Amino acid sequence: MMAEAGAGGPRPAELLALGRRLWDELEASTEPSSRAPAVQDKVRQGLDALQRAEAMVAQLELFSENEELEEVASADLKFMLLPALLGALTLKQVDLSRRREHLESAREHFLRFLKLCRNYGLGSFQLPAGTSGEEEVGSPSTPRDPAQPNLVAMAMSRTAKIERYKQKKELENKLASMSSSVESGTADEDQIREFYILQIQKWIGTSLEEIESIDQELVILRSRDAARQAPAGPRGPSRPARTPVKPFILTRDAAQARVFGVGYPGLPTMTVDDWYEQRRRQGIVSQQAFGEPGSPPCSFPPAGASDEELQKQQQETQEEEDDEEALQKARDWDDWKDTHPRGYGNRHNMG
Repeated sequence: MMAEAGAGGPRPAELLALGRRLWDELEASTEPSSRAPAVQDKVRQGLDALQRAEAMVAQLELFSENEELEEVASADLKFMLLPALLGALTLKQVDLSRRREHLESAREHFLRFLKLCRNYGLGSFQLPAGTSGEEEVGSPSTPRDPAQPNLVAMAMSRTAKIERYKQKKELENKLASMSSSVESGTADEDQIREFYILQIQKWIGTSLEEIESIDQELVILRSRDAARQAPAGPRGPSRPARTPVKPFILTRDAAQARVFGVGYPGLPTMTVDDWYEQRRRQGIVSQQAFGEPGSPPCSFPPAGASDEELQKQQQETQEEEDDEEALQKARDWDDWKDTHPRGYGNRHNMG
């Protein structure tokens, strides 16, 4: 039946064998990265071969929901692996921009394989949670608080994982012991049938594990995409930009100005005398500020001082000068009393 389907081109069995061989080579590959061109070339070739084989099998309507496993020919059982192999190769694509698309496509392949196996009674399992028309594994009949973890379901899931791992190891050991006789053509029909059924059961456990990993990664990718599409929140008012203050170096004399000027060409420099002269021209510092001989020290009014402030400061300076004159007179009077006894020069009351 399958021989006529491949007339004029590769047969479905040949395409399936090519896809299986490429898959085995990828699993045993020693390439340091899955992004290597040789690796991705094998992935594309394997996907192309398996997709063509699956299209031929679907056209022939090889599998039906209304038949039993015993009605399927032993040589045709291997074609039930096509969806599982397609899912596994789809996951090996490394285009990050299409990662979510590849994950969803691989999940559909694995799910289609599991549904096909369940229809034929191959393996005892339940479809993953979230599948259309399926109830969550281990969920109670009564509603529960979604915020509380389903401890029963978690325990059952952990137990199922342990059981699947044990079954996987047993199946691998059986397949290893039977593969040589099947591949060499010395196995009879019963051995061939058992060999393909064991392969299907092994891929059932692999598909369940892959779907669980896919669902976890999809949750992360969807959260990331939602965060990127979310509008940016309102921000507070921006602070007004400050006008940068141009620094300068105030030096004591011209020599120091020349020293600081070297290496700092962008910084203006001035001596103390230059600074005083600049303030005097601006009317901020009086002539007395330049240290004339005999001139008392004075304080400098701030830049931009009004006439009233200048007058007030001059008055305070005058009062200080008056105080100094009064103090000098008092000191002179004390000195005079020391050299002239009491009553000196008073001749009015002479006796």
